[in-house]
Amino acid sequence: MPNTKDIQRRIKSIGSTKKITKAMEMVAASKMRKAIEAVLKTRTYANLSWETVLHLSRANNSDNGDGLHPLLTIRDSVKKVGIVLITSNRGLCGGFNSAIINKVHDSVKKHMEPDKEQPEFILVGKKGLAVNKYFGYTIAAEFPKVDIISEVREVLPISKMVIEDYLSGKYDKIMVAYTDFVNPAKQVARVKQLLPIDIFAPDEYLGIVGADTRLGLDKDFVDKKKDKHLKTEKYEFDYTFEPSPKEVLDEMIPRLIEVQLFQALLESNASEHSARMTAMHQATDAANDMVDELTLFYNKARQASITAEIAEISAGANALAE
Repeated sequence: MPNTKDIQRRIKSIGSTKKITKAMEMVAASKMRKAIEAVLKTRTYANLSWETVLHLSRANNSDNGDGLHPLLTIRDSVKKVGIVLITSNRGLCGGFNSAIINKVHDSVKKHMEPDKEQPEFILVGKKGLAVNKYFGYTIAAEFPKVDIISEVREVLPISKMVIEDYLSGKYDKIMVAYTDFVNPAKQVARVKQLLPIDIFAPDEYLGIVGADTRLGLDKDFVDKKKDKHLKTEKYEFDYTFEPSPKEVLDEMIPRLIEVQLFQALLESNASEHSARMTAMHQATDAANDMVDELTLFYNKARQASITAEIAEISAGANALAE
């Protein structure tokens, strides 16, 4: 059995670690509250902005979105895919990063045809480099990621790059991989199509903007509102665009992409801080359990030492008495 001094040193060391994990848990909880507040404030706007583009596109009296705008045009063949991967800058957040990276890798293996080029990654967050280190994927660009994102302009460089690369033909499809925040105990890794904007896809809403009952906004909701407000028994309303629909979409669609990337970053940040808070809470609990166990060992070792000393004293006294 280790001596009492060794056990005391271990207890002290674990106690110091516990203070660090507790402090990190409190910091993560504070950042998580701010991130969740930001997510909840923007979710409705992100969905309504997409709904507006749906109405504008469909109101052009066209059977499909082709021809309205290049970002709405679905290409005949997909030769190259670009993936915007959102991870964290630091570890100590449980399986947050590994979940989204494995999700992306599994998605590529599932949907990528053998004769097609491997996708290129646009990284937001330092931990995304693992896709190159472990799977050999090409990194096209890296962008810095802040812990608390507060303005849409922080995603403008990313948005500008993906739009330009898509329009130039470098990529035929742009995906965004991020972690969707459900609640502090649950975060879901998602890979969603960002470009082209497919207004007739089953999952019409991008990012959190996915088919999510938490939002209260889905295709049925939109159809009910349209039946209620845009139709009567005698006639239907029609739209008059000033300027033309194309000019309106030229302004709105890039803003939509910015909003989607902004929302994905907000979701990822809230998920990251939630995961880190949970991981640090579990580390603190594990430290408490180790301290309790070592304290028991310490008490046993101390009692054994005292018992041994008493036995030696008794033996010495008996020897003198004889």
